[in-house]
Amino acid sequence: MEHTYQYAWVIPLLPLPVIMSMGFGLFLIPTATKNLRRIWAFPSILLLSIAMVFSLHLSIQQINGSSIYQYLWSWTINNDFSLEFGYLIDPLTSIMLILITTVGILVLIYSDDYMSHDEGYLRFFVYISFFNTSMLGLVTSSNLIQIYFFWELVGMCSYLLIGFWFTRPIAASACQKAFVTNRVGDFGLLLGILGFFWITGSLEFRDLFKIANNWIPNNGINSLLTTLCAFLLFLGAVAKSAQFPLHVWLPDAMEGPTPISALIHAATMVAAGIFLLARLLPLFISLPLIMSFISLVGTITLFLGATLALAQRDIKRSLAYSTMSQLGYMMLALGIGSYQAALFHLITHAYSKALLFLGSGSVIHSMEPLVGYSPDKSQNMVLMGGLRKYVPITRTTFLCGTLSLCGIPPLACFWSKDEILSNSWLYSPFFGIIASFTAGLTAFYMFRIYLLTFDGYLRVHFQNYSSTKEGSLYSISLWGKSISKGVNRDFVLSTMKSGVSFFSQNIPKIPANTRNKIGSFSTPFGAKNTFVYPHETGNTMLFPLLILLLFTLFIGSIGIPFDNGVKDNRILELTILSKWLNPSINLFQENSNSSINSYEFLTNAISSISLAIFGLFIAYIFYGSAYSFFQNLNFQNSLAKKNPKKSFLDLDEVKKKIYSWSYNRGYIDFFYTRVFILGIRKLAELTHFFDKSFIDGIINGVGLAGFCIGEEIKYVGGGRISSYLFFFLCYVSLFLFFIP
Repeated sequence: MEHTYQYAWVIPLLPLPVIMSMGFGLFLIPTATKNLRRIWAFPSILLLSIAMVFSLHLSIQQINGSSIYQYLWSWTINNDFSLEFGYLIDPLTSIMLILITTVGILVLIYSDDYMSHDEGYLRFFVYISFFNTSMLGLVTSSNLIQIYFFWELVGMCSYLLIGFWFTRPIAASACQKAFVTNRVGDFGLLLGILGFFWITGSLEFRDLFKIANNWIPNNGINSLLTTLCAFLLFLGAVAKSAQFPLHVWLPDAMEGPTPISALIHAATMVAAGIFLLARLLPLFISLPLIMSFISLVGTITLFLGATLALAQRDIKRSLAYSTMSQLGYMMLALGIGSYQAALFHLITHAYSKALLFLGSGSVIHSMEPLVGYSPDKSQNMVLMGGLRKYVPITRTTFLCGTLSLCGIPPLACFWSKDEILSNSWLYSPFFGIIASFTAGLTAFYMFRIYLLTFDGYLRVHFQNYSSTKEGSLYSISLWGKSISKGVNRDFVLSTMKSGVSFFSQNIPKIPANTRNKIGSFSTPFGAKNTFVYPHETGNTMLFPLLILLLFTLFIGSIGIPFDNGVKDNRILELTILSKWLNPSINLFQENSNSSINSYEFLTNAISSISLAIFGLFIAYIFYGSAYSFFQNLNFQNSLAKKNPKKSFLDLDEVKKKIYSWSYNRGYIDFFYTRVFILGIRKLAELTHFFDKSFIDGIINGVGLAGFCIGEEIKYVGGGRISSYLFFFLCYVSLFLFFIP
């Protein structure tokens, strides 16, 4: 086992040979490299698969042996200062290695087909492979400075991938927004690292944790300073994991290719903040104020993300806000000290969300021939509907991912989310109420996404490609190619203007007499019109969906309690995950939480399942096939009849306010634009005016005064007697004038 751990350092380096080969090939022999571009996907997937096998082997050893291994190299030594680099293998590292490699391999396989038509295919694989390398290096880092190094590499790769289609102004703006927002957190992280190095004199985790356990009893360190430094460390996790108030970059990150959305939102960039917090949790536990702040930020984030997802039209943005909300659950769990529940939800959410994002990519892929290659149309759920008949495999996998995120047993996220809800109620009823209510909102907006996409009828009215009676809808593809598709322009424009209201009143419906005309049919004049169907994606894109479906179905089994013997007349039970994390649980003194009673577990699960089912039912009422029936009940009119002067509850006004709040992102981006962007510009203009008018005015005034004095003085020493006499008489006159 010791021999295996000694070679764990190769895991982050395995993808590098392909990255370097593709990079040199593009510089030295670009034509040949581009002609053979599809061949480069195989070594990328192969090397990452080797890293996955190595990671699985290390994880099995962690479960069986429960040991922690660290290996260090001295990089620089100067007097008392020593900077070391190395790697750390423990349960947290092994979990993250499996997540990154498994999801990364599936995303690479998916991307080979999804990006096959893109001119930047090789560039995409270079970026994504370097992204995986940076993340693998991050989770195996043994000290804070090494984490910060890979932290910045992850941020750089995310900047490149979000702005992959940089010729589109909206994509270029999105990557800049992500870069600037993360710089705020990264600067805080750097200050926190330097602060703790100044306090403790070390950057190694073991030294930090050892000192953290002793600084409060000994009271030898300023508690205010340590709290401030811990807050700065937490600020880095806030930005990277899109926590309030630095969450604004995450929805705009959807401008990158869909495989990148799956990778960023599942197991890499957003997971980095949760990983950092989990790694430093022994440090934060010694500071109760910071732990309370972490749990508060997590609670705000999970509720805010759920409310902002309620009225989004873009399928990927809706899933992005869902990711924000689920990350809030993980942050809340870490803030209340529920280390195992947070990591468990990180695992289950990673596979479920990767399945949903790749499924959304399959939906987008099927819609592009119908509405054009613009993301505003192909990702707009207003134009979708009825896709269950055309993409059955994608629909099945997407439904399983949706139900998993809603918390329906026995799918993956049910086990982890239920554990977080139970621990939240035990820690604080306030946190428990917010978390439970948000669980119902999660079921509502996730099932809304599914129903708008796959239920009902297709809300785009097609016509024959060869038809010229109605204007065709022209669009520019992401790669500059002009594409013309036969789409009813008036219908599409009216559909996009009307949008989807909060309870679907404005969802356009295909007229009943044309619903059965979707397909091939003969006109009264005998001409045959052929419509373009949404189509299922190829096997290369479906294979990752099916593998992720298996993970979604069965990965929750690591959290199912099993009998661990009889103690105190009660059957105490453990989970595979708790056994896996046993050293970490001992480190965080969570032995009491590592045992579970199955009866109590089932009792606590009833409430969470009820909330999820209630959310699904409400979503089906307003967005499902039963919508027209429930709409005819007209609740508001019945209330108005009871009180004709004033309605007891103005439902329309409530719906408008909720819809406006959600669709406009809670007006947070508007606030940042007005306060920070415009405010900083006004401050810059004021500073520029002050500099130009006052500072430069003084300088220019001194120069002008010197010029004038010089002009006058030059006549004094000119050698002309008449000038001397003139100045002499002037001085005498002034002297006589001022003397009384």
